[in-house]
Amino acid sequence: MSKALEGLVVVESCSEFFASLCGAMLGDFGASVIRVDDRANPRKIDHDRDGLHPPERWNALDELAHRNKQSLALDLGKQGGREIFDKLIATADIFLTDLPFAEQEARGLDYDGLCKLKSDIIFARASGFGPEGPDRDLPAIDELAAARTGVMPTLVQPGQPPVYTGAGQMQTTVMLAFGIMTALHHREESGEGQIVDASLLGGNMYSQSLDMQAYLAMKDDRFLEPVSRLDAGNPMSGPMYPSADGPWVTLAMPDTDKYWPAFAEVVGLDVDDPRFDNHEKRCGENRLEMMQVLDKLFAKHPGSHWKKLLAEKQLPADVIETYDYPVEDPTAKANRYILDIEHPSFGSIQSLGFPIYMSESPARLRRMAPTLGQHSAEILQERLGYSNSEIEIFEQDGTI
Repeated sequence: MSKALEGLVVVESCSEFFASLCGAMLGDFGASVIRVDDRANPRKIDHDRDGLHPPERWNALDELAHRNKQSLALDLGKQGGREIFDKLIATADIFLTDLPFAEQEARGLDYDGLCKLKSDIIFARASGFGPEGPDRDLPAIDELAAARTGVMPTLVQPGQPPVYTGAGQMQTTVMLAFGIMTALHHREESGEGQIVDASLLGGNMYSQSLDMQAYLAMKDDRFLEPVSRLDAGNPMSGPMYPSADGPWVTLAMPDTDKYWPAFAEVVGLDVDDPRFDNHEKRCGENRLEMMQVLDKLFAKHPGSHWKKLLAEKQLPADVIETYDYPVEDPTAKANRYILDIEHPSFGSIQSLGFPIYMSESPARLRRMAPTLGQHSAEILQERLGYSNSEIEIFEQDGTI
């Protein structure tokens, strides 16, 4: 099978997880991704910013964010290191970075500086708050971007503290990858490179597109406050009900008339119960009573019981699982969303796989995440044409 992005060269200088993951996604589909680790200014992914992710026996975030990449460790403070970097940029299609704007400009690593080396370079930048406006120089921290979107206070029950989901990072990763591919198509047609920027603020806002777009249309206060589950307008679509052993059951049946006969049978209600025998009663005058009845009925049996019965009737409902479920889910494994891997240092491990299916040029795990500078000599020799003696000098003086 072919590699969709074979021949594409990406030079990456990133420290944030969401930015590095964009490079990994390009590498999954065959791009040559060269991660440049600046020995003079080392930047590493912060694995435990929230205090909940101490180091594992293997570096799980790095393994995901840096798979299918090569590592070139350079001291960009040395003349030789910068010369190597400049030669590498001249061979690249894309420069991917999350360096702060001021640092890019001070070190000549901004778009204008790199265009002097490769006139049609795609300059892909992962930022915190976008390339324009008064907050463009704020750090790229997802929690702070998410705090501005308005969604965090609405995710909880009334009276509870706001909830940070972390969903904006992945949204921004995919947006940046999409922007890169769009820019490459434009370059193919016009010969022009350009700047591509995807920010955590934009990613977090678009992760809430449904509610945010509705708010823009209606400017309704209901979108500004948390909503109690008992205030849901439809007992069969949106509310969740706790089962006997803890897991919650979630329902997604907005057209209650369509699903009512099968649903009533599953939960043990009379389909002709005069309190709930039409949509108007279920979602209007008897809405709260129906929710109270369902609370009691779902509490009679464990989550596995409800999962089985709801699936047998093919009803749009399910049990809310924890992370241990997808790890062993046969559907997730069949679609390669979870990979079982033999790691050369840590033996059998599992890692996230590939969320995109392509029939003729699928994503592949071709390389595990590299160690620091693992491919320095290889890149200098095979891609940039340096001799063995030149590489030895670079090694001796600390350039690589």
